[in-house]
Amino acid sequence: MDYNAFFADVEIWIGQANQAAVRLGMESPEFWQWVAESSGTLCKKYQEHRLAIKQMIMMIEWLEEVWEGRRNANAGS
Repeated sequence: MDYNAFFADVEIWIGQANQAAVRLGMESPEFWQWVAESSGTLCKKYQEHRLAIKQMIMMIEWLEEVWEGRRNANAGS
């Protein structure tokens, strides 16, 4: 696997995730559908390499943590 290319793609994906969050809203099912589909596409691009799968799982968990933090902050308002 070309690690430089993969991590460059992850960096691009993070930017796209930020744009999708703004465009769709993190609370929307459309955002989470985009996350699932785009992360799956990235894993497939790298032939389901174990590192690609684990990296994208970590990215999804990170997005979930961000969403939980925002939800909890809004609940306290």
